Amino acid sequence: MTSKAIRLLVLVVCGLLAGCSVVDFFRPEGKPSNQKIYETYRQIELKKSNAADVLMLFDRPDYALLSQSKSIIVLAGDKKKGYKMWFDMVSFEENELIANRKYVFISDEKPRQLFVAPWEGVYYDCQMVLSKKVLDEPYANENARRIAILKQVGEDSRRDAADVGADNKDIAICGMLIGQAIDAARVKLDESPALATKLNRPSGLEFTHPGYDKGVLMMVADGDTVTLHLALGSFAKKWKLSLEKKIKEEMQKQPKNESELEGQVEWSPNSILENW
Repeated sequence: MTSKAIRLLVLVVCGLLAGCSVVDFFRPEGKPSNQKIYETYRQIELKKSNAADVLMLFDRPDYALLSQSKSIIVLAGDKKKGYKMWFDMVSFEENELIANRKYVFISDEKPRQLFVAPWEGVYYDCQMVLSKKVLDEPYANENARRIAILKQVGEDSRRDAADVGADNKDIAICGMLIGQAIDAARVKLDESPALATKLNRPSGLEFTHPGYDKGVLMMVADGDTVTLHLALGSFAKKWKLSLEKKIKEEMQKQPKNESELEGQVEWSPNSILENW
């Protein structure tokens, strides 16, 4: 019996003997849904949305906590029964207070299927305006450029989460977790830089995470803006299954192999948040 199955068995016994609510563990955490959390993130436009725009979007006192520092505003979930943690975060240009980095983080410890591992999962998206230094740096090749951009994404993600950490320690911890995941992906790229070609493909770069076992990361740079999608644990598994399903559907419509279709299908990692 796996460790996950043992944990579930202990939970059930606890419910039978001590009266704790096992049923609550399998119920959804309640509002907001993962789709709603992501929709708030999606509505923020880099280089356009200002602090007033974001504060209006973040006006959710019924189920969220607002935290902020000098140039960062965060809308964070209250964790309810402790199984789910989420936040939407925006970092602004200090002088103009225009959004130049945005983040969405969702962590869920509840199982989707009995005795099927992994239970826990993390989904994380961010989009940011790249620094002039990174954009103007001469690189040996495109893979070196991608790796340098990923490094900046990791550093900015850590720094912004730490900046509001004094006000909300949960966000600081989430920031460290994401930094750890990006570091794990970079270790794999350091060992084999050629794998950086996987970063902009829907299947992404797969890596091993010490806390969630499997992870997958996708990163696409467009002009001076970069978008990163990252999933750990159960969300990484959902990513793979969702993409495979979409490719199989497309293969029935047109006679092409999987590798060709992967770069052509209309699919995004955030689609795994639907009905979840």
